[in-house]
Amino acid sequence: MSAGTGLSKISFGNNIPGWATAVSQSPAVIILQEWWGVTDEIKRQAQYLHEQKGYRVLIPDLYKGKLGVDAEEAGHLMGNLDFPQAVEEIKQAAKWLKEQGAPKVGCMGFCMGGALSFLAGQEAEVDAIAPFYGTPDPKLAKPEKIKIPVQCHDGEEDAMEGLADPKTVKEFIEKVKANGNKDVTLYMYPGEGHGFMNGGQDIHKMMKTGGLPIGSTEAQKTAWGRVFDFFGRNL
Repeated sequence: MSAGTGLSKISFGNNIPGWATAVSQSPAVIILQEWWGVTDEIKRQAQYLHEQKGYRVLIPDLYKGKLGVDAEEAGHLMGNLDFPQAVEEIKQAAKWLKEQGAPKVGCMGFCMGGALSFLAGQEAEVDAIAPFYGTPDPKLAKPEKIKIPVQCHDGEEDAMEGLADPKTVKEFIEKVKANGNKDVTLYMYPGEGHGFMNGGQDIHKMMKTGGLPIGSTEAQKTAWGRVFDFFGRNL
């Protein structure tokens, strides 16, 4: 996966910083960071989606330039994040992309970004969401409001209890389905733990500080193929 060379620093909405590819009339995808911040890895993932399928991509910088270099620091950054404000910024991102010509806007995210993808699905003007290994705080979650297509991904060995462990994810997905959404899919990946989509050596070093396992390239390839198909049908 190549580095995110097609991404440029931008600002949108109320002067919110981020990274995006050039303006186009193609559908767009908002890509939401893990608890580490806007790492080179999340930029590579955004660039990969752009290169493979031509979507315009935008990564809102929810930490405003801060990065967690290890799991402890990343945990503090996530703990200090104002989630309702982050959702407001995601709403502004979707609005900005549509004002610039995107006919539809999807959203995907990983870990903390997965949880925020669900919140975007209930609060923002997005057309489809693909959350990876993350669910929102029950105090903020309103699964009955998620009426758009959902494709969720989780590792069967995810040990992030209360955020992304299989029981928590399955229960949240059932709540989304229970409120009438018929286009909801959950993919579970055997043998995979939290953060299995990360492929770079730099992010692997950071993951090791939190005892997180490294995902398989097979699972990553399978998941990307499913995401490509999902957004292809819905954007």
